[in-house]
Parts: sequence; C-alpha cells; structure tokens
Amino acid sequence: MSEEVAKIISETEASMEKALDHLEVELVKIRAGKANPNMLDGIVADYYGTPTAINQIANVSILDARTISVQPWEKNMLQTIERAITMANIGINPQNDGNIIRLFLPPLTEERRKELVKKCNAEGEHAKVAIRNIRRDGIEHIKKLQKDGLSEDISKDAEGEAQVITDKYVSLIEKHLDAKEKEIMAV
Repeated sequence: MSEEVAKIISETEASMEKALDHLEVELVKIRAGKANPNMLDGIVADYYGTPTAINQIANVSILDARTISVQPWEKNMLQTIERAITMANIGINPQNDGNIIRLFLPPLTEERRKELVKKCNAEGEHAKVAIRNIRRDGIEHIKKLQKDGLSEDISKDAEGEAQVITDKYVSLIEKHLDAKEKEIMAV
C-alpha cells in the first residue's frame, strides 16, 4: 500500500476516534440517576463579562449518589452560577444556601428512563452518521488517488480497509450505547 493511501487510512481512523470521543462526552452529560460532576460540563456562567465554564470558577463535587455541590471560589458568583444552571435546563433546580449550591437529582421514573435511552440512541445515531461520512470522505480521497495513477487493486484494498475500520467503530458505538442503556435502566 502506498504511503499516501496509508496516510488517508490513518487520518480516517483518527477522525473516527474523535467522533467516538465526542459520543462519550455527550453520553456522560445524559444523567443516569447518579450524580456526576461532568453533568455540568458545557454550562457557562458570566464571569466578569466572560462566559466561563462552571468548573473553572467553582469547585464541583459529589456529596452523595444523588447530590452535586457547586462551591464558587468567589461568593459573589453564587447567583450567577445558579442562574446559569437554571438557564441550561438540565432538569435540576439548584438550591442556594448562601455558601454553596446543591443540585438534588430526583429519582428517575420509568418513563423518564425510556426518554433518556431514546436520547442516548439519538446521540449514537449521530455518531454513526459521522463515522459513515468520515468513511465516505476517505474513500473519495482514495478514488482521487486512483484517478491520479493508483492501481485499482490497491484502491479496492484501501476501500475494504476503510470499511473494516468503520465496522469496528460502529460496533464500539453500539457497546457504548448498550452500557449507557444498562446504566440508565438500572434502578
């Protein structure tokens, strides 16, 4: 296999790895009934005019299985952080006691668990589409090389290798989704 083809295959696999990493990040944000400090990732508060992630202006920790505590490093940030969490609409009402913000996760109902599983499956489907698009782009690059003189046998082998890598990442996505579904449905 030529050096250019090997480069395309490795870039394709690296892009697929990034798509899988993105799925993992999105799945962490979907709560499964247990408190997780990563649930607040992506929520930004106004820190002196600059949108800043909550975990950069406060200590986010787990008090127990259903409680997250957010303790700002500056007391005057309590209302700002509380407002940001409320505006993020993550389904949890922050409780501000003047020193610390507590987030109590309510127990999940069966209906809510099924909704969360659907949300996970939707995220998984987005990841699979991304994987297939990455494969398509890689194969297009290989076909361009074939037009520029790459032999047909090498081109077909490279396309087959791209499909093997795609199948590997799709099965990894399925494993992640199955694990998350078990986590969500566990009472």
